[in-house]
Amino acid sequence: MIRPEGLGLPVRSALPALEAALEGHGAAVLCAPPGTGKTTLVPLALAERGARVVVAEPRRIAARAAARRMAWLLGERVGGRVGFTVRGERAVGRQTVVEVVTTGVLLQRLQRDQELPGVDAVMLDECHERHLDADTVAAFLLDVRAALRPELKLVAASATTDAAGWSRLLGDAPVVAAEGAAHPVEVVWAPPARPVRPPHGMRVDPALLAHVASVVRRALAAHTGDVLCFLPGVGEIARVAGLLTGVDAEVLQVHGRAPAAVQDAVLAGGPARRVVLATSVAESSLTVPGVRIVVDSGLAREPRTDHARGLSALTTVRASQAAARQRAGRAGREAPGAVYRCWSEAEDARLPRFPSPEIKVADLAAFALQAACWGDPAATGLALLDPPPAGALAAARSVLTAIGAVDGTGRATGRGVRMSRLGIHPRLARALLDGSDEVGARRAAEVVALLSEEPPREYGDDLAAAWRTARRGTDAYGARWRAEVRRLESSLTGAAAGAAAPAGSDERTAAHAEPTAAPPRAGDGSGPVAGTARHATEDRRDTADARPAGGGPADTDGRAAPGGHAFRAGNAGGRAAGQAAGGRHAADDIVAGFVTALAFPERVARQRGEGAYLMASGTGGEPGDGSRLGSAEWLAVAVADRAATAVSARVRLAAVIDRDTACRAASHLLGRGEEVHWEDGDVVARDVERLGAVELSVRRLKEPGPALVREALLEGLRREGLGLLRWTREAQGLRERLAFVHGVLGDPWPDVSDGALLDRAGEWLEPELSRARRRADLARIQAGQALQRLLPWATGDAARLDELAPERIEVPSGSRIRVEYGGGQPVLAVKLQELFGLSRTPEVAGVPVLVHLLSPAGRPAAVTADLASFWREGYRAVRAELRGRYPKHPWPEDPSTAQPTRHTTARLNR
Repeated sequence: MIRPEGLGLPVRSALPALEAALEGHGAAVLCAPPGTGKTTLVPLALAERGARVVVAEPRRIAARAAARRMAWLLGERVGGRVGFTVRGERAVGRQTVVEVVTTGVLLQRLQRDQELPGVDAVMLDECHERHLDADTVAAFLLDVRAALRPELKLVAASATTDAAGWSRLLGDAPVVAAEGAAHPVEVVWAPPARPVRPPHGMRVDPALLAHVASVVRRALAAHTGDVLCFLPGVGEIARVAGLLTGVDAEVLQVHGRAPAAVQDAVLAGGPARRVVLATSVAESSLTVPGVRIVVDSGLAREPRTDHARGLSALTTVRASQAAARQRAGRAGREAPGAVYRCWSEAEDARLPRFPSPEIKVADLAAFALQAACWGDPAATGLALLDPPPAGALAAARSVLTAIGAVDGTGRATGRGVRMSRLGIHPRLARALLDGSDEVGARRAAEVVALLSEEPPREYGDDLAAAWRTARRGTDAYGARWRAEVRRLESSLTGAAAGAAAPAGSDERTAAHAEPTAAPPRAGDGSGPVAGTARHATEDRRDTADARPAGGGPADTDGRAAPGGHAFRAGNAGGRAAGQAAGGRHAADDIVAGFVTALAFPERVARQRGEGAYLMASGTGGEPGDGSRLGSAEWLAVAVADRAATAVSARVRLAAVIDRDTACRAASHLLGRGEEVHWEDGDVVARDVERLGAVELSVRRLKEPGPALVREALLEGLRREGLGLLRWTREAQGLRERLAFVHGVLGDPWPDVSDGALLDRAGEWLEPELSRARRRADLARIQAGQALQRLLPWATGDAARLDELAPERIEVPSGSRIRVEYGGGQPVLAVKLQELFGLSRTPEVAGVPVLVHLLSPAGRPAAVTADLASFWREGYRAVRAELRGRYPKHPWPEDPSTAQPTRHTTARLNR
């Protein structure tokens, strides 16, 4: 029987409608405000009707808390009728009818046995957060309902979800809304008194954190009860905790990296007044007892990818309106409360409605592998709220193909199935599999565990030194690291057994044979390992100083970035690199670099200056000031991130390697060949051996290939312009005339702009271009003669060029005056007296020329495009000015009938 406290939960009134929806449609969307009991009462109510229910939570802290709450409502301990499974922890018994799992655990179960035998209903909780694993699980479950288990019931539940969107996704499922009986929550707008800098990357303005701390003090003074303060990461939590020294309350910290015992203690409450500083793990699915006040910094962390540079990282963003509502709801779960929002009411309206769907911003390598193992490599048949971006998915499939996880058609290979069972990103799975063959499973697992969750900053930036610190460490990270090492080591055996069956085959025998440390994929929400799902990085996103491992051309949480270099499939690359590493008896420093290079071969880096490195991917990197890494010639970079304004990435974690290890681990990037390009104003020809973007050896190339030289010369022309050619006045005049005719008449007259001429270089610069070898040869090409090749000779129009755009026009005095075509309108600059008697303005190609009338000394006197009008209206004033200055020249009163002349009056009268 359910305790009276559970029966009184507000969501109970919605149970009849929910049960009817599930009975009639098989799926439903449940919208219930925070604190109404949707997470705890609904699964129990479904179980009372004989259903075995699986509840999928985005975070392990929420999974454990929900299971304990439901067990308490039944008057039992966890492991009886209610159990839970998260990474490394499982409490499930024979009588369990409600099991709470992370979405990653459920994803693994679906891959092992698509029918989910023994499960009658699945509830996807907090679906508004749009984690990639949750979206993937929903798509897989809809496939299962359509093809195998039409009787399987699905519930998508949240307090702030896009109900209409989820309803459409679930086949127009009914939307069931529960009225909230939560206590009223007063909203207090508390923006900083002075503007603060917006978040930038992982950085948060210290002034904002100081303001948050002051708001916490203000809230403590104004209200009774505990305070729950939301901050984006562990770094910010630590800073605000330091600013709260001396407050009359116990200051506690809750985040995904905190030990389970610490998290459970916070959720258990206590007699003393408390200030709980938390990340988004406290947003939903759990109640922090005693909380009457919420202080919301308004910030959150989301993954972002710098596609141009191949660097990805978590970044601090403004929390969505949905997240703000979720956070505020924590204050009214037990009594009336208040929420202090550290932004203005006007800003609130500009916040995004929902968090960014992770499928739009995250690396998709692990998702692509899951889809391939499911039997839908292109993910076109999956019912997803948002389709994966084509570019990111293509890049992910390229990575998977390179490591042998999928074949040429995108189907999962046996190796790929094994990788998907390891519970880590495919890149790290490659390092674990191939590395274990060479250095042993234990040491490979230890290094991969370091790569899957970046060590605390105090461990330093030297991966080998951090490895030694973790081994002897007694802190929370050390405990988590050792547990992950054990899981990875044991999962090597389990994954090998699971891979024996083809992808998509019936694996029912393994469906319920999960080990104590079940091996969910990276996105199971139960541990901060490298993966694609937002909650897979939740523990790391909780930390400002502990960024997700793997930042660089792969994501900073170990996820392969779109456009990242691929690497060789199979074990061959691992064996080769293992030989360089010295095999199973190599020193730890060598093994650390070797395994890291296997995971991120495109991030092996060579020093190119004082503390500056160039990665094989082409990204620059620099260790921190004072780092001993800066003296090494070669590094295998594990973690790097780059601020938007920085030229190079900051190397956060790396291992020292040698050239041989770099070349063997990244052998797919090794290449040698002729490189001919334009550099420092001339053609440079070299024979280069390189590892990706890193040059290994260079020698001068005496006889480069003509095609390469030609392309280098074209590169020079594109960079420095067509001025590299020989342009005489006549050549420039011809180009201007052709540009004028093309502008007026169009085809067949050629476009002679820079871009057009470069595009047609093969037509007008040959054969001279192919014979050229250097800059000086370009300077000898007569541009005017070359341009003649573009004239429309085939149509016969070329002969009309002098008619349409003559170089010179004969004026009434008999002079042949050059026409300038360089401007928007042809210009004829001529002495005024030479046009006496001409009443109509000359034209070229039907366009009147712009006449620049000059004095006898050749100085500008007037400009006109209408001579007749000038003679009538403008000439009198010009005559009055010039006749006094040039008295020896004729200045008739009626120029239209006067004799044109280039000479003085005296000479004219001879």
